[in-house]
Amino acid sequence: MQWYTGNVLYDTFLIVGFIYAALVLVSSFFGTAQYGGRFGGRGKGLKLGSKLGWVVMEFPGLLVFPLVYMTGRNALEPVPLFFLCIWMIHYSNRALITPLLMRVQPGTQSSFALNVVIAGWFTISLHGYFNAAYISELGDQYTISWFSDPRFIVGLIIYWVGFSLNIYSDTILRNLRSLQPTPNEPRYKIPYGGLFRWVSCPQYFGEILSFVGFAVMTWNLGAVFVLAMTAANLIPRARYTHKWFHKNFEDYPAERKAIIPFIL
Repeated sequence: MQWYTGNVLYDTFLIVGFIYAALVLVSSFFGTAQYGGRFGGRGKGLKLGSKLGWVVMEFPGLLVFPLVYMTGRNALEPVPLFFLCIWMIHYSNRALITPLLMRVQPGTQSSFALNVVIAGWFTISLHGYFNAAYISELGDQYTISWFSDPRFIVGLIIYWVGFSLNIYSDTILRNLRSLQPTPNEPRYKIPYGGLFRWVSCPQYFGEILSFVGFAVMTWNLGAVFVLAMTAANLIPRARYTHKWFHKNFEDYPAERKAIIPFIL
């Protein structure tokens, strides 16, 4: 996996992207982004509801990648097409399925800060550009034999485990509320089942794991950038969530870690 492609624009933006990921990681330890639930923005300024905020923020993932992808000379080859399908399935879940299935308690104030949405657009657009440009144009390893390459096979297995864990964990969280939540229903409850037995945020662990798999099976630094950004955002957020649960629930399971079983 070499660090440069020979395309000056792409390589320059990729370097800038990794610097940006490092800055996001550092800033995340001084506070977490103002979106969703207990971390929603309480300051001034325009805010969106949880469902709309998630859809609007994540939607570039369904636009930028295919638009850049279709300009590549390898866009109709089998291996790049497979990665296109993986990407669109993943971001369809993130941008449409998961947000639209959310169960929002009546009377909940809009707390999805607009500046977070704009930052999300920038980040996800970089995700799409780096990966689509490499997969359909700049990468030269994606011949039909890539389907039998150990990197592809191992990466696909890791991706599938992570994606499945993310969906299953989100389902457990969603089912903590009734189909039609009432104002008197407790807003937060302790989740149980699945990997919640060992960590507070298995949904984040699954998301990170899925991008580990994607980086391995595509074997390109654009995917490593997505992984770096995801980890820089979700690991500190999981630690804040873990502390919040311990602070607000006296009976919270002491054996749970924040995001990685038995480690962190």
